[in-house]
Amino acid sequence: MSDVLRRRPAAGLIEGDRALPAGYPHPHASEAARRIAERGMILRVQVGSGVHGISIDGGNDDRDEMGICLEPPEFVTGLARVPSGTDGGQPTVQFEQYERHTAWDRSGGIAERSGAGDLDVIVYAARKWCRLALAGNPTVLIPLFVPDVETMVRTAAGCELVDNAHRFVSKLAADRFLGYLSAQRGAMTGEPGAHTNRPELVAIHGFDTKYAAHALRLGIQGVELLTTGRMNLPMLDSHRDYLQAVRRGEVGLDDVVERIGEYEAELTGLRESSAVPAQPDRDWVDGWLHRVHVEYWTSLPGHSSEPGVGGSS
Repeated sequence: MSDVLRRRPAAGLIEGDRALPAGYPHPHASEAARRIAERGMILRVQVGSGVHGISIDGGNDDRDEMGICLEPPEFVTGLARVPSGTDGGQPTVQFEQYERHTAWDRSGGIAERSGAGDLDVIVYAARKWCRLALAGNPTVLIPLFVPDVETMVRTAAGCELVDNAHRFVSKLAADRFLGYLSAQRGAMTGEPGAHTNRPELVAIHGFDTKYAAHALRLGIQGVELLTTGRMNLPMLDSHRDYLQAVRRGEVGLDDVVERIGEYEAELTGLRESSAVPAQPDRDWVDGWLHRVHVEYWTSLPGHSSEPGVGGSS
């Protein structure tokens, strides 16, 4: 694979699996929230190590997925809420996402750590996802650049979103990438207040090599985004080879810290020098959100064909 920026053609429809793991006693995992997420889903992709191309043999990676969904009208124009989890008598919460980790089904519940074969999935309401993406959130921006092979669902609204990825890219991303990179580095080196949940990696390599690889990935992808307007997924071969070597413990901590410092310096400079816009295109995003919601509502059974008028979902 050549180390050149890979531009993608116009996005196409993908009608794959919408089914999500069953509800759970967690504030964002009620059955009502699951039904909203499944029914209104416009995009579902892999966002973990697999899509970046940095998984390693024996790495014990789980599968991370992210989706985006449209909400029924009563949750946008009214005051409808969903239960907080599946336990009876729980208070209701505003619907913002459906979040589920299959590791929770083991005896330790929410305290269980995800591992090989587990699925961690989060489906954001489109309005919340757009707020995070417009602010330059590194994780939330990933679905805009995921290739077809790692995409399970992409409706017409999802295609339009992906085709307009550039509307979300701005200099605001520099500070977000720097913040995430710093947090991953702190977890990697065990700085005061930082947390690592991989003591087995620390015992073998002296530091959390998975956090190290993710910190470096954030540096690489932040620089890519601010210089080209896109992220390469999977990552370019030269980057993937290096990050896999880091995960295997073949790169020393001093070298990793030095490389992270180089990316931090480059991202700091790109806050001002990047050719991407200073601000994202909020007007386009606002128009897209309004239009796709109205189109979705008028397609729902039992809803009036008059835009903006709806009944119960």
